[in-house]
Amino acid sequence: MRKHNKILIAAFIPIFAERDVLWFEENDEKIQRLIATDPFWARRATILEKGIRRSMSEFLRTLDDLEYEKTQRVAGEGEFSVIGGAVTVFPLNLDRPVRIEFLGNSIETITPLEKIDATGERKAHLLKKEMLKREISHLHNLKEGDYLVHIDHGIGIFRGITERVSDNEERKYYMLEYAPPHGRPEHDTLYVPEEQVKKLSLYIGLEQPTIHRLSGTTWEHAKRKVTEDAQILGKELLELYAKRTQATRVPYQTYGSDQREFDSVFEHLETIDQQKAIEEVFADMERGEPMDRLICGDVGFGKTEVALRAAFKAVHSGKQVALLCPTTVLADQHFETFAKRFEKFPITIAMLSRFESKSAQRETLAKLAQGTVDIVIGTHRVLSPDVQFKNIGLVIIDEEQRFGVRQKETFKKLRESIDVLSLSATPIPRTLYLALSGLRGISVINTPPPARQPIETFVLPYDKAMVKKAIDEELARKGQVYFLHNRIETLEAVKRSLEELVPGARYGIVHGRTGELALRKAMHDFKDGKFDVLVATTIIENGLDLKNANTLIVEDAGRLGLSQAYQIRGRIGRSDKKAYAYFFYSAQKLGETARKRLEVLEEARELGSGYFIAQRDLEIRGAGNILGKKQSGAVNTVGLNLYCHILNEAIEQLQD
Repeated sequence: MRKHNKILIAAFIPIFAERDVLWFEENDEKIQRLIATDPFWARRATILEKGIRRSMSEFLRTLDDLEYEKTQRVAGEGEFSVIGGAVTVFPLNLDRPVRIEFLGNSIETITPLEKIDATGERKAHLLKKEMLKREISHLHNLKEGDYLVHIDHGIGIFRGITERVSDNEERKYYMLEYAPPHGRPEHDTLYVPEEQVKKLSLYIGLEQPTIHRLSGTTWEHAKRKVTEDAQILGKELLELYAKRTQATRVPYQTYGSDQREFDSVFEHLETIDQQKAIEEVFADMERGEPMDRLICGDVGFGKTEVALRAAFKAVHSGKQVALLCPTTVLADQHFETFAKRFEKFPITIAMLSRFESKSAQRETLAKLAQGTVDIVIGTHRVLSPDVQFKNIGLVIIDEEQRFGVRQKETFKKLRESIDVLSLSATPIPRTLYLALSGLRGISVINTPPPARQPIETFVLPYDKAMVKKAIDEELARKGQVYFLHNRIETLEAVKRSLEELVPGARYGIVHGRTGELALRKAMHDFKDGKFDVLVATTIIENGLDLKNANTLIVEDAGRLGLSQAYQIRGRIGRSDKKAYAYFFYSAQKLGETARKRLEVLEEARELGSGYFIAQRDLEIRGAGNILGKKQSGAVNTVGLNLYCHILNEAIEQLQD
């Protein structure tokens, strides 16, 4: 059997189990570099080399840390066994087990063994499958008192799960409470057997819904009206996307060595969802018709990298690219990101926003018309009549829902002839995805970057001592702090009180009325570490990505909507450092609705679970953004999940 001098062993965890052996082989050099520089990889992978000093006991502790299981005989991935001075292990990233023999405190030989038999392969497959059960039930986090929609009976209140005997068999039932029948004070209760759970969906809407009667006709009337509205919308969507599919263009160049070189500069490893999104975008661009794809992903989940690769592909194929942002702050940050990412390549990038002087704008306009600027990044200024491109090919729209009506009409026209890639941090529910995926390309990035940690979230009454402690602790680890106070008039006074509370810190201040140059300078100074605490209004929710700012303090969180608070919290925790969010409130002024919002926010701590918990506020807004505000009423009538199901059926019928 041929011996090896060096092997990699990756941790037996779900995020790696999704990858195949070939992926680990192709990224071997990058992974080895990351093990030496990235704490996430250092803790979740190890390299063994013949002749290096490493005791067997130390190696066994490493395998335990990497989630490998000790067995009598190795029969599948993630297992190891020990006989004498040898350890046999089946690394998740290899297609066969490996025997490592020790001599004293060093590794003497590393020998790959034969592939395991069919029984072992099946066991390994089952192990992997068990690890990767990541599908979360459509009734995830269901609590008593939640509103549920029964497709046949309407909206009721969930009152728990009970067991009842039926046909001499004990079965589980979901209990739903409905409005009392006419003339009776008692509420009706519907018992839904577990096997009919698909008829239920969580009500997601911005309004408190009307509870239906089991014997009434209101629900059937409501469903009929919503179905009619969905058919009208479905027809509009079909007509819009039919126009797009009639247009043609020359396909972009296929994946080549230049693109491979650009991709390799990315300092991280792509997540599964991120890689899939990139492949879907490239497939769209290599077709003969304009692309219209929406990339949905939570804050910091890697949408910008997808846009960067699409931009490179377009420029490499001889086209110009425009990146549109809703705010100058976000445009400025994107410009820095693109400039850094493209610095080793002969690609010219320009900025076009109110941050730029009139002379700089005139120069950019001239170069765009001549074709000497490859990528322009800016606000809606890019859509002005005086902006002329020599050969525009791709428009990237970040947070399209935040643009105005006039800009959205322009986007519709663009979609008929030019490639459009939209980025959105608004989560999109699976049901809406299914309804729209037949009409436009949608890629969903649900997987957080590997090194990302959940944000530790505290919701508590305002406490000066706790504020001081939070700032001191962040400064002690050489980090930075966002302090949010959402009243411009009293922002300076708050800054002065913080200076008295923590006199050793350096403070900066920004808000929506900060002058253009001052705003830009403050943001750059904070990024460069020239001050420690940024005292700001909600202007910080606009896409800032500062990896050293990992403590957020919100002075009066009761004033924020859930969606806004969730987005603002996403400004921290952008690296492998633990992040802390403090949402303070005034106990005397906190209303019932605000209290519930804060409870939901505190629950939404875990990466992934936060996405699903926050959907109650975020997804309904996302539906309004993606489908149009006119649809909000219909969505509130039956709930988002059922509305999407009805829309999906309407589109399928219209396509037949």
